Amino acid sequence: MNIFETIKIGTNLLKEKKIPSNIIDSEILLSKILNKSREEILVNLDYKINKKDFAKFKKYLKRRSKNEPIAYILKEKEFWKTKFDVNKYTLIPRPETELLVEKLLEFYKGKKITILDIGTGSGCILISLLISLTKSLGIGIDISKNAILVAKKNAYKHNILNRVKFLNKSLEGVFNKKFDLIVSNPPYIEKKDIKNLCDDIKKYEPRIALDGGNDGLDLIKKVIYKSKNILKVKGMLALEIGNEQINKVSKILINNNYRLKEIIKDYKNNVRCVFAEKNK
Repeated sequence: MNIFETIKIGTNLLKEKKIPSNIIDSEILLSKILNKSREEILVNLDYKINKKDFAKFKKYLKRRSKNEPIAYILKEKEFWKTKFDVNKYTLIPRPETELLVEKLLEFYKGKKITILDIGTGSGCILISLLISLTKSLGIGIDISKNAILVAKKNAYKHNILNRVKFLNKSLEGVFNKKFDLIVSNPPYIEKKDIKNLCDDIKKYEPRIALDGGNDGLDLIKKVIYKSKNILKVKGMLALEIGNEQINKVSKILINNNYRLKEIIKDYKNNVRCVFAEKNK
């Protein structure tokens, strides 16, 4: 069995199970097993696959055929030019969230700041910021103990353990310091809409990281209310929000003594990130 034949078997199996990304998924899974890039395997289609690797490929295909996300099968996801460990306790990092990181690095390039990441998950936002902001320090909090373990592992992997702390605590936990930047990608999907999400998300990603309550704003409101007490004057609050939430979120921010600084639209032209400065 060579690479070409193996990919064909994987593609057909996933196609039967109505997985739309059947070709690319087969290529990614096989490239991971062979420890080669997709490009490498695609220019070596005659390369022979041994029985052990083929058996592993079939196991991966079985999981993917049940809609389990590739990131959970491979236990990693690329985000902001690097790879992060992920598992079923952490949300899978999205390309839209990279927009948040990109804008914050523009704002704070070369500066020394203190950052709090609320609902840190895999730690991908905070770690990505700290990799570039080499003088800065950060704290990530999450109510999931298992997510915090993943974030710590990622901090170790990216060699920034000396500049970051990950704590298993809620936003209710009192901090005796104030931050220059508070960032959060909180759950923002309305409870009633979760059933409409694709199987990859609703069956596998942690519900606690998706469910934003009846209006999708429960956690966003809480982050805004609590942040004003632990943010420095002129400090920034950066939030990722859901589709069509910008008007409501803007009002909540203004009512809580914030000034809107900037918004960013995602690849589908929805307002996805909002940046606000704390007034005096």
